[in-house]
Amino acid sequence: MKVRILKPAKSAMQSGQANTKEWVLESEPSPKEIDPLMGWTSSRDTMQQIQIWFPTLEEAKAHAERNGWQYSVELPRSHTVRPKAYADNFAFTRVGRWTH
Repeated sequence: MKVRILKPAKSAMQSGQANTKEWVLESEPSPKEIDPLMGWTSSRDTMQQIQIWFPTLEEAKAHAERNGWQYSVELPRSHTVRPKAYADNFAFTRVGRWTH
């Protein structure tokens, strides 16, 4: 079975860094099939519903190797935090006009 190990990004509704510190092991998506009777899309792979969380990348790799799974690692992208101040909205060096 193929799995991927990644650090999830924060959601658009999230301002903090919760749930972005740990690594997640999840299975690769498998092909879907259409049920002939109901027409629903389904899959026989129940591992798609499982996410396993690990505090470190090494523990996630060790778990995948111990179970004989092929894994790929998706490293997180780095981001820079630009400090901002409310007073910058009213600075004389501001580019563009400030009007209501």
